[in-house]
Amino acid sequence: MLMVNNDDKEYKATDNAFTREIRSDLEHNMDKFKDPVVLGEMVFQLLEERENTNRLLKNILHRLESIEARMGEEAQPVMEQPLLPKIDEAILKFIKKKGKATAEDVRVKFKYKGKNAASARLNRLCSMNLLRKKQAGKRVFFFPL
Repeated sequence: MLMVNNDDKEYKATDNAFTREIRSDLEHNMDKFKDPVVLGEMVFQLLEERENTNRLLKNILHRLESIEARMGEEAQPVMEQPLLPKIDEAILKFIKKKGKATAEDVRVKFKYKGKNAASARLNRLCSMNLLRKKQAGKRVFFFPL
């Protein structure tokens, strides 16, 4: 065994009965590891432990999934429709009825003076995930979800 002398930072070996006993135990066990039967038995035990661990993890995962499924059934979020101004509700109803619409269609139907106001309303409804839009050339079509 090594001891450190803090005064001069030297390592000095100490030899006593305890260190001799530990050394002999280590040498005895190291000789066992040279035997292929012992190594084979250790590998076999490691494989069994790994299979047991995998089985436990599979059971835990199955239970967790069943808990998540039960919680998902109990806590289905209620999709609340956002509160919208009457004009936005009317625009949504118009697009659902028609199937698709452009800003020009909305401008004509709701008597906006310019396309910018209609386009701004439609884009806001898209950002709220109430409509989706798709561009075809210069025209942009808005579709109900």
